[in-house]
Order: sequence, then structure tokens, then C-alpha cells
Amino acid sequence: MLQTTKIIAETKLVPFQISDLAIFDDDAWKTLLNQDGSSLQVTDLALSLKSADKSLIDSVWRNISPPKVKLFYQTLIHSASYQQVETARQRILDRLFWELTYWKTPELYETLTEGENLHPGIFQMLKPDLEGKIVLDAGAGSGRASFECLRYGAKQVYAIEPSSGLLNILNRKLTQRKLATRLTIRQGRFHCLPLSDNSVDLALSCSAFTAEPEQGGKQGLAELIRVTRPKGKVVIIWPRQEDLPWLAQQGFKYVVVPHTQEMKIHFRSFYSALRCATYFYHHIPAVKEYLLKAGSPELPFSVLGVNPPHDYCWLEV
Repeated sequence: MLQTTKIIAETKLVPFQISDLAIFDDDAWKTLLNQDGSSLQVTDLALSLKSADKSLIDSVWRNISPPKVKLFYQTLIHSASYQQVETARQRILDRLFWELTYWKTPELYETLTEGENLHPGIFQMLKPDLEGKIVLDAGAGSGRASFECLRYGAKQVYAIEPSSGLLNILNRKLTQRKLATRLTIRQGRFHCLPLSDNSVDLALSCSAFTAEPEQGGKQGLAELIRVTRPKGKVVIIWPRQEDLPWLAQQGFKYVVVPHTQEMKIHFRSFYSALRCATYFYHHIPAVKEYLLKAGSPELPFSVLGVNPPHDYCWLEV
């Protein structure tokens, strides 16, 4: 009991602060602010930056599209109540939670994803499309799908990821596994992939591409199609359930891999499980309650209320 109490004390949630937005570079701000359909509100951003460091304000200012600059400036200089500013800050930090996680705390993100084992049947089904082929892993993160593609026979994999923090982890893994001749790492985003037309046989994205413009959308899909050779495939692994109707409208076919046992997240330790539960799932009290009761570093996806990673969508180009 004393050990468990100590672990809980050490895993208290430390939320992001507005000052943490300084981690984003110009390309990141341009993507967050200016893509069609972006849910990031300029007025909220301006309110949240009141009293912020001038260098942070300048980094946002120079990347806002001209039509929005006046609104940003007016909101920034006009008076606002403490409650208005705090409410805006919370909305911004909630909206940018995952982006901040990728850029600011990539090691913690790696702790989460390394336990989210994809159903092996996914890559077994995709093996004919991988063996001897050139593959793109867009939104590669720390390389979960990239290394699986190599394991199932891909000739060459391009792992493309925008976050510098996750790229550092991916580069470290590449050095450790001595796969430099088969895995090429590049910084890039869905809406502007650093590859030429018709350059890959298979373009995939694992738990990264969504229908939202900031994480892909129509522009991102057009880029995935652009770099894929005719008769090649675009594959979205572990798609969000709410995106399935949109993906179907784009012509994707949906595949579910059957599983007989309940799928779980397998954390490296009980401490890691509680830390991730506190950080990523603090809005779902049942998660920490389950872990404390079970006393185990395993967490069923059903407790999270999310679809387990046993499905994918595919589209022939």
C-alpha cells in the first residue's frame, strides 16, 4: 500500500502552460493556424497570450495569415477579464494537447504507444503489399508502423514525421537497429509530403491520419495519393471510428481483423501505467481505478471506451 501511495504521489498531472507553446517552430504554427477548417481560434489564441513572452507572441504573429492578423492584434490589445483569459488558455491547451505532447514530452508519448500493440493480423494481411516494396509511413511518430513494415519485408521505408522530439527517438532507434540502408527518416507533414510523385508502392499512416485538416483531411489524402504509384494502396491503420463514414466517402474499404482475446495496452511497468493514466486519461476516472484495483500494468481498451487497434482502411490508387 505504501509503495502504491508513493507511485500515485509521483504521477500527479502537471498540465502544459501557455509558455510551452514556444516549443513549436514556424512550420508548426503555419499548419495549426492557416489550414482550411482549422479548429484553432485566433481570438482564443490572442487572449491566451496576454502577458506572454514577446518572442512567443512574435512567433505566432508572423505565421498568421494576413486576413487574420488584424483580429489577432485587436484581441491581443483589448482588455479582457481574468476569467476570459483563463478560459481561452484552457481551450488552447486542450486543443493543442497532443501536439504539445509530441513536441514537448515525446518520451512519455513513446511510453504510451510502445504498449499499444497493433493486432499482428494487420501486417500479416498487408504482407503482399509490403514484401519487396517501397513504403511511406506518414505521421510515423516513433516508428511503430515503420519497423513493422520492415519486419514484413518492405524493401525501403520512408518515415515522415513533423515533431522534432519524436524524430529524435526515431533516429535513436534507427542507430540501435542498424537499418539505415532501409529506413529513411524525414521531417514533413501530411499536407506537404517531401516525396516526389509516384514514388512509393504503399502509403500508410498508423493512428495519425484523421479527417481533420490539421491531421490530414482532404489535402493530406491528396498528398498520400500523389506520392503513390498507380495500382498502389493508401492504408489508414487504426482509424478513428468517427472518421469511418468520411473514409468510406473517399472510397476506402474497411477491414476488421478478428480477435479472440480482449486486447490490452501493455505498459512497461505499473508506474508507467499510472503515469500514462494520469497524463493521458485523467478525464476517464475508471482508468486509474481499474489499474489500482488490478495492480497490473495491463489496461483493456474496453476500459478506455475506444476501439482496439485491430482494423484498417485501404484505397487503391
